[in-house]
Amino acid sequence: MLVVDTNIFLETMLDQNRADECETFLKKMARGELSGVVSRFSIHAIEAIVGKGEMIGTFLRDVNSSIGLRVYDTDTQDEITVALFQETSKLDFDDALQYYVVKKLGAEGIVSFDRDFDNLDIKRLEPNQII
Repeated sequence: MLVVDTNIFLETMLDQNRADECETFLKKMARGELSGVVSRFSIHAIEAIVGKGEMIGTFLRDVNSSIGLRVYDTDTQDEITVALFQETSKLDFDDALQYYVVKKLGAEGIVSFDRDFDNLDIKRLEPNQII
């Protein structure tokens, strides 16, 4: 199981440079060929960044119908733990939360383009390393 970072979804939704590899990765997850988790925090961040109702609806339906992707909901205690970890790390809250989810779930690592994860004790993979 892998945690999927916000930027992987945004890459495809905003049709950025590496959209094709992200789309291939996410399709494999949708078919159940890969197993992953996305945090509810990431889902809300994507909704806020994209801001368009139709695009958000499509995204949410895709997440909901994905066989290999589940949503992880943090609770207030989780987020307190993340905030305390953030104070001792050099991560912003979003990255600290993603790190926490990887550790809490015992995930193999995180799929992300964010190099801030490279100096931590978790594995960062990019979609092209998996597909």
